[in-house]
Amino acid sequence: MTEPVTAIAEEEYGADSIKVLRGLEAVRKRPGMYIGDTDDGSGLHRMIYEAVDNAIDEIMNGYGDSCEVILNADGSVRVTDNGRGIPVAIHAEEGISAAEVALTKLHAGGKFDQNSNRISSGLHGVGISVVNALSEWLELRIWRHGKEHFMRFRLGEPEAPLAVVGDCGDRTGTQVLFLPSKGTFSFTEFDFATVEHRLRELAFLNWRATLTLKDHRHAEPHEVELHYDGGVQAFVQWLDRSKEALHAPILVTAEKETVRIELSMEWTDSYHETCLCFTNNVPQRDGGTHLAGFRAALTRTINAYANESGIAKKEKIALSGDDMREGLTCVLSVKMPDPKFSSQAKEKLVSSEVRPIVESLVSEKLAEWFEEHPQEARKVVGKAVEAAAAREAARKARELTRRKGVLDIATLPGKLADCQERDPALSELFIVEGDSAGGSAKQGRNRANQAILPLKGKILNVERARFDKMLSSAEIGTLIAALGTGIGRDDFNIAKARYHKIIIMTDADVDGSHIRTLLLTFFYRQMPEIIEKGYLYIAQPPLYRAKRGQSEVYLKNERALEEYLIDGGLADAVLNLSSGAQLGGADLKRLTEQARTVRTLITPLTRRLPMKVVEQAAIAGAFKSGLLTDRASGEAMGTAIAARLNALESHLERGWAAQWVEGDGWLFSRTLRGVTETHAVDAAIVRSQEARRLDEIAATLIETYQGAATLVAKDKETRIDGPVALVGAVMDLGKKGIAFQRYKGLGEMNPDQLWETTLDPEARSLLQVKVAHADDAEEVFSTLMGDVVEPRREFIQSNALKVANLDV
Repeated sequence: MTEPVTAIAEEEYGADSIKVLRGLEAVRKRPGMYIGDTDDGSGLHRMIYEAVDNAIDEIMNGYGDSCEVILNADGSVRVTDNGRGIPVAIHAEEGISAAEVALTKLHAGGKFDQNSNRISSGLHGVGISVVNALSEWLELRIWRHGKEHFMRFRLGEPEAPLAVVGDCGDRTGTQVLFLPSKGTFSFTEFDFATVEHRLRELAFLNWRATLTLKDHRHAEPHEVELHYDGGVQAFVQWLDRSKEALHAPILVTAEKETVRIELSMEWTDSYHETCLCFTNNVPQRDGGTHLAGFRAALTRTINAYANESGIAKKEKIALSGDDMREGLTCVLSVKMPDPKFSSQAKEKLVSSEVRPIVESLVSEKLAEWFEEHPQEARKVVGKAVEAAAAREAARKARELTRRKGVLDIATLPGKLADCQERDPALSELFIVEGDSAGGSAKQGRNRANQAILPLKGKILNVERARFDKMLSSAEIGTLIAALGTGIGRDDFNIAKARYHKIIIMTDADVDGSHIRTLLLTFFYRQMPEIIEKGYLYIAQPPLYRAKRGQSEVYLKNERALEEYLIDGGLADAVLNLSSGAQLGGADLKRLTEQARTVRTLITPLTRRLPMKVVEQAAIAGAFKSGLLTDRASGEAMGTAIAARLNALESHLERGWAAQWVEGDGWLFSRTLRGVTETHAVDAAIVRSQEARRLDEIAATLIETYQGAATLVAKDKETRIDGPVALVGAVMDLGKKGIAFQRYKGLGEMNPDQLWETTLDPEARSLLQVKVAHADDAEEVFSTLMGDVVEPRREFIQSNALKVANLDV
């Protein structure tokens, strides 16, 4: 790997390195300008990334080597590093500590003075101050110069000046603990996989770093440690773990002027190119000057080798850049001061000085590799020759199909039921499975702007097929012709798309899921612009039809079905509480909705405990953290829960007893017919996110379910011992007199039903297809649709238990 960066002198990164531009007022008024979208989750997760970026900047410049991120049960996040620590001395201009300046002044940081941070991903210098401004509260700890410093903020304002709270010996670093503001973000729940994806990228790109992500929100804490000695080389191997590599990854590391590049690449048996570009750890989806320099170097080097080795003359075929990049996986990381991007999103690098540097360095190193590895070099050029031959065959096939009119819309009258509208922005194409559904859809549609294209059977898996073979597929030819965009790098034109809503509409069974996956693979691999433009959708037809007398209603999923049954069950129901109070109407409706929430919170905990144990512990109010250390209260709580469990059982099934374990909760056990069962409500469960939320409503639970309640409806009485029993009893009442139909095929619906549920823009539900992370999407398609079996088996084994309500 590259040599360690020479650390910048300690005295150069002090209080005076923090340059102030202006305050934080604008952040709270227009948070989207500074942190990103506050509704879709991207801005929320950016809060973590900004804090982590500060740690990575320290590591990039030779200070520190670790960063830990903890997702806490109360919704807060703790980010801790072992860098130098934010400067704590009094800032000369502001008269307050430099740490307070960094957290309360916009554009205040060490990133604008190149003497402080030579390389930085936090170019805009708003990161940590914006995190502070958009948090309910933030706690800052700094270990520097042998002292531990502490400061707390609320809504961006300091509660007290920075204070020394203890000694820390040789420890250095910064810790930020913050709770995102619910007034700013539509939702404040962090997604573990999203955070892990970004931290994994950073760990690959900064091979000195060890990044740890811990999830303390659930009863079973989850932790991953991310450290890759191989850097970008390991990144490429990780991306290609579902493919067969033709050779070991090529590694290029070099530095010229102020630009340092790290490049790793390898060719696989895939037919698709994957190239990830980064500048100072920031990904560029649209590439830029660094990618242009790399591609130019690659084309020139391979062409030179093909000519010098005689391969080009022997094969009598001209290689294009696309041929050379077929099956290529590449990670290109550039680190430089003051990079320039096309926009604030940093999705394209436009620093012109980068291209010649990358081009010359890659050309030189790649030529050396080709000379030193002649056998592997011949494999690479051989693959490019095969790609060129396939390209030529595809061109001939395309010309042939064009002459025959296979890709011409005029040849599709029997397959495509087109619409009258000629404005693509107003037109919709429904791709349906089979003639049966196609017939109903054709009759039920709005002919003015809705076109129907039925496909027979399963289309070709394009992940495993070359371009010329794909064009020979009749169903794919039909699809290409209907879309009107053409196909292939030279012919595809998104401006010619005949429809701006392309809706995949398949059955809710195994075959339908497979066909949908094959179509998604086709669009992702061959027409990614359709996804990027937001043209691709998946229809969400209803799963159920419920009929009561002459009234019928369509229900799109399990949740809608449950709500329908609850509404029916509550119609004449009354709940008699043990206190003598009666609940009915709106009051009972609210209580039932709360019971559903409780059931949702309890369900994750039932992976370790029976439902009844968790439920009765919640009703008794066991999820207060203080009970773990208070013996008298803890033992009394254990006795109360055991009594509630015994009250649920018949006389012969009782015998529950509790044992309080200091600091670790309770053990509940009973012995029946010589067999002892034991269940632990331990500290991990008590501190979980679900338990915290249950504790927030504990008073209501105790008041409602302190003793057994009775649900009365139509002369029927049902004993209710908890919220889960309440939901079940109400739904049982709602099922009476209702006939259900579970739809598995669209062909089962009449044309008018299909219009009412799936085609009518006023009533239907659609999912828009988007690609959030290109490397994640690449991995999923390669794993599930590629030739290598082992990664697919591992994927199924590791994810099988996460599936709920599998009904296909």
